[in-house]
Amino acid sequence: MKLRENILAAALLVVPVAAPAIAQDKPAAAPPAQQLKAYRINPGDELEVYVWGEERLQRTIRVLPDGTFSFPLVGRIDALNKLPTDLEQVISKGLEAQYRGQVPQVTVSVRSPSGMQVSVIGKVRSPGSFTPGKYINVLEAIGIAGGPTEFADVSNVTILRKQGDHLVPMKVRLSGALRGSPSSADLAADGLPQLQSGDTVIVP
Repeated sequence: MKLRENILAAALLVVPVAAPAIAQDKPAAAPPAQQLKAYRINPGDELEVYVWGEERLQRTIRVLPDGTFSFPLVGRIDALNKLPTDLEQVISKGLEAQYRGQVPQVTVSVRSPSGMQVSVIGKVRSPGSFTPGKYINVLEAIGIAGGPTEFADVSNVTILRKQGDHLVPMKVRLSGALRGSPSSADLAADGLPQLQSGDTVIVP
């Protein structure tokens, strides 16, 4: 009996030990969202203009090659390199004389960014002019053109960019990026420049 009592007392003195917490991997922090560049109007873009409450002023408009378009009661509007919100303000300002009170809300949207065109020529598999529908860099443009051919000199690519009445050449070295071993300099903004509408990429 004495032995039984001692065993019972010892059992009561045992302090339960909490099971170790199982370490859980914290979910990796999501990479910061890519900051997309706001789209600016190019010649050839198709715009939709809507003045709320005024169906007679709803228009689908194609921007002319000189970067302008005409709108009723406002006249000719310079849209080249403008944001849609810029055009909304211009149209609202132009309509002020037609209303005694506040001008109805004006909405401008890009229905088709068909004016955003780049060309890729030279030693690529499918040379031509392309409408990517978004901003792309020189490497993406060459990819759209099917990639370089076997004997292309990708270390001496040229981008021809229109600046007024002149063409400005920009040299780009893509050998590291196309080999799959790009350096930080190869991936920098000046190493993979973003193309503008009207640029021509030449792969010798």
